[in-house]
Amino acid sequence: MSVPETDRIEIFTDGACSGNPGPGGWGALLRWRGNEKELSGGEPETTNNRMELMAAVAALEALKRPAKVDLTTDSVYLRDGITKWIHSWQRNGWKTSGKKAVKNRDLWERLLKATEQHNIDWHWIKGHSGHDENERCDALAREALKAYRPSID
Repeated sequence: MSVPETDRIEIFTDGACSGNPGPGGWGALLRWRGNEKELSGGEPETTNNRMELMAAVAALEALKRPAKVDLTTDSVYLRDGITKWIHSWQRNGWKTSGKKAVKNRDLWERLLKATEQHNIDWHWIKGHSGHDENERCDALAREALKAYRPSID
């Protein structure tokens, strides 16, 4: 796919959960040509991994045309799932190497579809380490989580 370098978009994502499972939230920050857009959402009963996935899914689904994307996450599960494991899961009928059903298959399939038209470089950073965009996404996720559990600080 040929996409102009000027269409490179930076995406930062994070998910949060109070209890695992429990109420959860996700946040994403999209940056393009100096403009930023924040996205967030949540669910009343979910897991941290689902929220990490949902942040990436929602961010990629928000893109209106093919783009070069730098997607940064603090989730090894998300990064390794999409860059290392997903094609084996598909070949094995959505089973892990241990012959168990892949967890969160619905979101993995949705993420795979959301990546089809883009050229994505996946980046991992350590969470809660002072990375400004990751901290912002964490705040978005925690704020979204509050809609399902208002007593959380």
